[in-house]
Amino acid sequence: MSMTQHKGLLGRTLTESWRREMQAARLYEQAAKMETDPKRRSLLKQLAAVEQTHAELWAAKMIQAGAQASLPDHLETANEDNLSNEQLLQRLDELEQSNAAWYSSLRHVLDDSEMLGIIDRIDEEEANHDSTVRALFAAPTHHITENLTRMLSVERWHKRESAGWLGDAIYGVNDGLGAIFGIIAGVAGYTANSHTVLVSGFFGAVASTLSMGVGAWLSTRSKNELAHSEQEHERREILEQPELEKEELNLLYQLKGFTQNEATEISERLAGEPEQFLKAMSQEELGIHEDNAGNPWSSAGIGSLSTFIGGVLPLIPFFFMAGTAAIIAAALVSIVAHFAVGAAKSIVTVRTWWSSGLEMTAAGIIVGIVSYGIGLLGTLLIHV
Repeated sequence: MSMTQHKGLLGRTLTESWRREMQAARLYEQAAKMETDPKRRSLLKQLAAVEQTHAELWAAKMIQAGAQASLPDHLETANEDNLSNEQLLQRLDELEQSNAAWYSSLRHVLDDSEMLGIIDRIDEEEANHDSTVRALFAAPTHHITENLTRMLSVERWHKRESAGWLGDAIYGVNDGLGAIFGIIAGVAGYTANSHTVLVSGFFGAVASTLSMGVGAWLSTRSKNELAHSEQEHERREILEQPELEKEELNLLYQLKGFTQNEATEISERLAGEPEQFLKAMSQEELGIHEDNAGNPWSSAGIGSLSTFIGGVLPLIPFFFMAGTAAIIAAALVSIVAHFAVGAAKSIVTVRTWWSSGLEMTAAGIIVGIVSYGIGLLGTLLIHV
């Protein structure tokens, strides 16, 4: 590629990068003018200023590279001047994603360290504003709606906390009951030997218990490790870019309803206490609360015990009865247990107890019929 061609390509790349940032800045300004809520308007203006700063970085690079002659006199805005506020926010969301893809593609073709440095800076600042932008697009317009949403979220949070272990226990019983009822129904369809059905169901319950316990332990541990990893990443960002993180927390608090002065005061105070600052950023940006961390051993214990209880229930008749009577009794016990577990699920869901119970009962009956049918089919195939 000749020097002239290289300079022309560089000029077009710089121009397109400048145009994208200017377009974002203009759209944020336009959205700010249309916004009636003063806090959201202030945030939109701040975001417009960020995009304007990014555009100025590219403009300075164009001057340095001698490519400023290609800088457009104005932006084409014919398709965006008549957009509603909601349409503007949607367009901004699309533009932010498009710009991220544009810079990502440039990284594969650029070898200019200064331009890559500009992209690094833009990516860092955009990443720090990402949660703010998402919250802004999703934030309720009216304070009443915002307060109601907050109150409802608090209520749901308390409900989840109080019903946490109970929910795990119910779902463990559910899994054990469904799995073992399917096993004994299938084996009963294959053979009328009650001892075989009992042994198959019992070891199925043991296997399900161990599997559930290990799965619950690994799942809880993985969630804790992921949360810890995200917090450590956030800790590094606070150490490397404290001002940007402080600005982000400021914006997040403004979205929660604080005035700019209040948000600034809170952010400044938290910034002086690194651990509290990390805790606040983890809660506001990542949604990580200290109380969220689960105990892997507790999860494993609850999951194992509840699964074993659910698995043993359909086997109870086989300890006292044999033959067809035991199979019929096991089916009745399983159906009643399915309804009881389904009704209990309403404690941790919004379903009514009877609809949840009937749904669980129907699922259990289907599992039993299908499993029994497969067992019968196996018998027929062997005797063919």
